[in-house]
Amino acid sequence: MIPAAFNYVRPSSLADALAALASHEDAKILAGGHSLIPAMKLRLAQPRTIIDLGQIGDLSYIREQDGKIAVGAMTTHDDIESSSLLRDKCPLLTELAPQIGDVQVRNKGTIGGSLVHADPAADWPAAVLALDAELAIAGPTGRRTVKATEFFIDLMQTSVKSNEVLCEILVPATAKSIAYVKFAQKASGFAIAGVAVVVNNARKTVSLGVTGVAAIPYRAFAAENALRGQSLNKETIERAASQAAAGVDPLNDIHASAEFRAHLARVNTRRALELASSR
Repeated sequence: MIPAAFNYVRPSSLADALAALASHEDAKILAGGHSLIPAMKLRLAQPRTIIDLGQIGDLSYIREQDGKIAVGAMTTHDDIESSSLLRDKCPLLTELAPQIGDVQVRNKGTIGGSLVHADPAADWPAAVLALDAELAIAGPTGRRTVKATEFFIDLMQTSVKSNEVLCEILVPATAKSIAYVKFAQKASGFAIAGVAVVVNNARKTVSLGVTGVAAIPYRAFAAENALRGQSLNKETIERAASQAAAGVDPLNDIHASAEFRAHLARVNTRRALELASSR
């Protein structure tokens, strides 16, 4: 189908983008476009105005900043995959990026667009949750920072307001004891159950981000608590993995039943923990 008629704005700065949001009713932000454009073609989304962030170079970068690594929201999946800085300082991101879609998607799609769209089967939410990332959001009154655990609030809804723009993702430097394991839809590559793991060997703690299983990506706190202060071995990993879907209401759709998703959460948590511990 052909999208409904819309106005098109292409700001050259973040300030101009925020001004455009303030002056246009029913406006949508266009980042990579892999989610919004298909929805518009199906008339599932009919915004009056499209605000294209593609010309704002200041939103695409990967750099060290105040002891953390800052990733601009318009940074593409491919740029993340090929970043030597991330490969050295935050390898979970470079490990996850090549598992997204295909080459065309990775060259155009952006981390910020994926996070704000908040598809329950998207990959990036698992990583930002496991990394306990901070997300910087720009609005008419300035910037505010939201923890990843507070960013996703409902099915395909985040804490980014209609007059705001996600501008930056801040992640910590980690050791290489990380992993991302997912069971994917064969046609699209979206996660039916994806688990990201970050192991802090010095503190004997583990962070687990899970996507694809529930309507909202989540931290598997029950599994994390089972491992707190413990060494990773077959027994402790099995015990923690059994708690990967505790307290969660799994999705039930044409791709997988709720029972199968819960099973996959446990299996992929075990596999991800085994892989991370082997590193």
